[in-house]
Amino acid sequence: MIRVFEPKIESDDIKEIGKSLTESNISGTSPIVREFETKLAKKFDRKYAVALTNGSAALDVAFNLYQFKKSDEVIIPSFTIISCLSAVIRSGAKPVFCDVDPITWNMTLENVKAVISKNTKAVLMVHTYGLTADAKKIQNFCKKNNLILIEDAAEAHGQTESGLKCGSFGQVSTMSFYANKHITTGEGGAILTNNKDKYNLANQIINLDFNNSSRFKHKNFYWNYRLSGIQASLGISQLKKLEKTIKNKVVQGTYYNHLLEDHKDKISVQPMIKNMTKNHFWVFGILLNKKNIRDKVMSKLLDKKIETRPFFWPLHLQPALENKYKSKVKNLNISENLGKNGLYIPIGTHVSKQDQEYITANLLNIIQSA
Repeated sequence: MIRVFEPKIESDDIKEIGKSLTESNISGTSPIVREFETKLAKKFDRKYAVALTNGSAALDVAFNLYQFKKSDEVIIPSFTIISCLSAVIRSGAKPVFCDVDPITWNMTLENVKAVISKNTKAVLMVHTYGLTADAKKIQNFCKKNNLILIEDAAEAHGQTESGLKCGSFGQVSTMSFYANKHITTGEGGAILTNNKDKYNLANQIINLDFNNSSRFKHKNFYWNYRLSGIQASLGISQLKKLEKTIKNKVVQGTYYNHLLEDHKDKISVQPMIKNMTKNHFWVFGILLNKKNIRDKVMSKLLDKKIETRPFFWPLHLQPALENKYKSKVKNLNISENLGKNGLYIPIGTHVSKQDQEYITANLLNIIQSA
């Protein structure tokens, strides 16, 4: 089976983990966690970083840094992972869904403007699959209109937009270090910010509201979202290899594009570069031009021992979403097309050039016969 992704843990990763174990730096309060946070902040041009259990928790904490009311609306792209929607709803705010660009599959400023209202309080800007959202323009628009910008850079480690690093755009930005990310700690995530008050509050929220003056007296019912020292040690090792990881992905993405360039009548893919942002191919996504054959194609690829994943199902169509949140949904045709007809194929160090040729040959044959 050619897996859609396999994490690569190398000897230097194991060495860092072994050092953490030897020195008993295993808990969430170990010095190694602070070291990881310091390196994260520096890597992504931030003053502060808070490491925590996963990217979904990071989104929850990010929204808890602001006191949203029921009347507050948060603009969110419909084409993204459900963690983003969950965080908005759990914050007490109302999600308002915008569509995405048909070429980059990410939100643009025009998408945001199409659904803004007098009740808009914040924008959750997400970078998806390999390219980025219209980050600088959205950031400037939010500043001009006094809107909170929360950036989800879970899939954009090492990516830039307008010459600036993803993870540096929002008042608060979040990351995930799940096993399939360019930087992994197995599970894990982070909050990045330049605001010292938000940084201090985030540390309280992830640490049960402990404080130094009266440790076991708590003013808030917060959570334990601490990252372990073992995970932090792996994260430090992974940070050192980020550029190498991206370079390998770009080589593979370029070769996939070469293999598929004469078949644009059958499929669409994200471009290699868009608006001076280079695709770093977190995944290699395929949008089928022929409608309603995606599941059949995925099934037949699995018969050939090729694992795939469907694209994100649009948030505004999620079964868990209550009807009261659907009242402002407008023409999200791009998100719906992506959700119904998109899939991604294996990419990573476990995939050879011969594997890529085998995958694309079978993909094209199956599409042709579908």
